[in-house]
Amino acid sequence: MKPLNIEICDVTLRDGEQTPGVSFSCKEKVEIATLLDEIGIEMIEAGFPAVSENEKHCVKTIANLGLDARISGFCRAKKPDIQDAIDCGVDMVSIFIPTSELHVRLKFKKPREQVLEESLEMIDYARDHGTQVRFAAEDASRTDIPFLKKVYQRAAERGAVLLSYADTVGCLIPSEMHAVMAELVSSVDRPFCAHCHNDMGCAVANTLTAAEAGAFQLHTTVNGIGERAGNTSLEELLIILWTKKGIDRYDLSKLTELSHLVEKYSGIFLPRNKPVTGELAFSHESGIHIAAILDDPSAYEYFSPDLVGGTRHFILGKHTGKKALEHVVASLGCELTEKQICAVLDLVKDHSEQKCNITPEVLRKLIRKVKESPA
Repeated sequence: MKPLNIEICDVTLRDGEQTPGVSFSCKEKVEIATLLDEIGIEMIEAGFPAVSENEKHCVKTIANLGLDARISGFCRAKKPDIQDAIDCGVDMVSIFIPTSELHVRLKFKKPREQVLEESLEMIDYARDHGTQVRFAAEDASRTDIPFLKKVYQRAAERGAVLLSYADTVGCLIPSEMHAVMAELVSSVDRPFCAHCHNDMGCAVANTLTAAEAGAFQLHTTVNGIGERAGNTSLEELLIILWTKKGIDRYDLSKLTELSHLVEKYSGIFLPRNKPVTGELAFSHESGIHIAAILDDPSAYEYFSPDLVGGTRHFILGKHTGKKALEHVVASLGCELTEKQICAVLDLVKDHSEQKCNITPEVLRKLIRKVKESPA
């Protein structure tokens, strides 16, 4: 394993809240931020203070919690935005500007060079007020490399401590991400950030690849929520960093709790087969699989549910085997003869083929039916 020098910046409270229809209360934001901090996340983007007075209040509240995580505030390259963030007491302001020809044309209707020069002055403004700056290029993945290098070099010269590369529309695949990040990292003497969107399902892979190419700060959201198809999933990235890169400083046992908390507060429900924290992530029905798991769980689980605060489930259905059924029946406190087990197994298979779930209540009814039937 090649060691990685990385940190996590979770942006659930800002980019995650930009999921259509999602709005967190201040109390909910505090709960999420507190759990992120307990997990060991190094930076939390608390919000976009200029959005509203309530948002500014929430960012200030989180900044004053005394968390170990550094707190950042999101800003346009405008003095009022930056001042709002500074007033909140954040550790860092994240100033973003569009850099692609398309975005600059649509948003500013003036030359990119002029937009850049005006934006660089905002780095001076923030630093003059004692706040560190992360300078972010929006739509960086659709920006020509020569201009992008100029943006980052000029921002570094003005004192930005982090340079952020945003794949704003999720248009990259890992090989493309590796090539561009490696080139950028070698061209500017500042740590880079990878901010990936999931429009083509590559956000986690692209973020990991960016880290392998030299990116330092990796941006995530809990459950991968965010605009359109979302962002890089925190829980998926952390488990990959643990299993593949030996990064074990994060408390993964809180991931399921955090995932379900954000699911509840966001109203964005997890797919049942969501990796790491989904309902089916550690659920098994196949008789062959369950028989092996009862002897050694690693046969069909690459990592234990205990690691992420999850729970293993055995699901009864048409693929269930005798050994699995015996285990589940015993867990219900029932005792059946060999003949009765076989009879119940036949009923389980028949029932499930009618697209009916075998809940504990259903199983008890099937057991009673077998016990009450004539020998």
